[in-house]
Parts: sequence; C-alpha cells; structure tokens
Amino acid sequence: MSEDANCALVRRFIEEIFNTGNFDVAEEILAREYVHHDPTTQEFGSGIEGFKRLIAYYREAFPDLTITFDDQFATGDRVVDRWTGQGTHQGELMGIPATGKPVSATGISIHRIVDGRIAETWNNYDAAGMLRQLGVISGIARE
Repeated sequence: MSEDANCALVRRFIEEIFNTGNFDVAEEILAREYVHHDPTTQEFGSGIEGFKRLIAYYREAFPDLTITFDDQFATGDRVVDRWTGQGTHQGELMGIPATGKPVSATGISIHRIVDGRIAETWNNYDAAGMLRQLGVISGIARE
C-alpha cells in the first residue's frame, strides 16, 4: 500500500472504531495477530478481541469519546499520529468512579501496516494530565 493509503487506513481505524464504536470493522482493519502496545492498558491483551475489550472499556468510561488528528504522516510501513482525545467521564476508569467531568488528553501513536491491515500500534498519551483533570492527582507543587 502507498503511504497515503496507509494514512487513510489509520484514519478509518480511528473514525469507525474509536469515534463511532463500530467494532464490526475491526476484522477488516486489523491484522489477525494485532498487537497494541500501551503501558496503561496491557491487561486487555493483544489480538482483535483484546483490542475490542480495550475500546469497549474506554467507550464505557467516555461514551462521547472523540479522537481528532492534530498531525499525521507516514514513511514506509509506519503511520504516526499526533492526536487529541476528548470525552466526558461517565463510567469507571482505572478504578475511578464516573466524575461527569470533561477530559482532553493528547497522545502519539505509531502504527505498523502489513498487507493492508494494521499489525501493531504503539501508543503513548498524557495519562497524568487526564488523571489531573479527573481530580485524582494534583499538579506539581510550585514554590
């Protein structure tokens, strides 16, 4: 696939699965042995079913979850996204009961594309900033 096609695949991945919750397209977009690397959510496991559990978890916590692209580029079989996720905390997240608070977090993801499907994703986002917005942790004390 071309780099443009790889970028379009990742945009479809975010729009259809994350933003609309359409898990049915996961088998079309993800490789059968898909691996999702994220230090905050390793307990969900890999593969398409592990990924569906992960997204269901986030969409239960933030039913109005929306991810927008701030930047995207590709080189070879890799697509890099800089993104912003927004939603209202309406369900349990990391053991934190729903707060009803709006949250915005930025992140960067790198996707590896193989045979027209996403085979692997490395994800890193501002989890500490999200927890501050939820009132779970405080900011850095300044003198």
